[in-house]
Amino acid sequence: MEQSSSFHVRVMSRNELDLALDWAAEEGWNPGLADGDCFRATDPAGFLIGYLDREPVASISVVRYASNFGFCGFYIVRLERRGQGFGLQLWQAGIARLGQCTIGLDGVIAQQANYRGSGFVLAHRNVRYGGSIGCARPHDPRLAPVRAQHLHALISYDRGFFPAGREAFLRCWLTPDQRHALALVENGNITGYGVIRACRTGFKIGPLFADSDSGADVLFRALAATAKDELVFIDCPEPNRSGVALATRYGLSPLFETARMYRGPAPQLPLPHIYGITTFELG
Repeated sequence: MEQSSSFHVRVMSRNELDLALDWAAEEGWNPGLADGDCFRATDPAGFLIGYLDREPVASISVVRYASNFGFCGFYIVRLERRGQGFGLQLWQAGIARLGQCTIGLDGVIAQQANYRGSGFVLAHRNVRYGGSIGCARPHDPRLAPVRAQHLHALISYDRGFFPAGREAFLRCWLTPDQRHALALVENGNITGYGVIRACRTGFKIGPLFADSDSGADVLFRALAATAKDELVFIDCPEPNRSGVALATRYGLSPLFETARMYRGPAPQLPLPHIYGITTFELG
């Protein structure tokens, strides 16, 4: 076994975050092609990497959104270095950074027991659905491409669907150069929005929030239409049966699932109106 004295943890550089994204792709998590800048903008100090001497061997994100809420992701140990204690050391350093915050994560099902040992409790499962849709864009006057003038209202609307404000993240996530974002606007009020982005494979919709099932359906079809004949993925909270029905109605199949768990008081989120979570990495 390697001596732990040669293992050290530090904040990732921007290039090291790209390395972690590559590791996530190798794990089959299919990150977006341009996720790195928005992830880092959320909390630049919230991404940690573990080195064994000069070799990067493990990663974790422990992003703090507010004084009382953080989210854990990117927990990866290189295959050849697993079982040697490096992941545990990095995990302990990451969790310590978030202190007494409520912490959320979307973990692989096989790791649930380990997370429970660290005080995490299962809230619900998220299921990734994927497939080829090829649907046409609906002609609905309520659909509006997200532009700068929508940002303030969208940030306010998003706050009802997430445990903390995430303005820095959204100002990056909603820029039109790397992702396509649509809002549903009725009588001047936002009643839903969604984002689709190019990933290592196909396109992923996230988030998809809406006040009604019919609004979610319109947004889903409009976003999916931009992918043309490419694969489309969406990560749906399992308790939202309408969201599950939406995915399956358009021919998407379940691919894998994660366990949404929290350490500390679990936030009360409107799951019936969350049809697609934003990302498994940042919540």
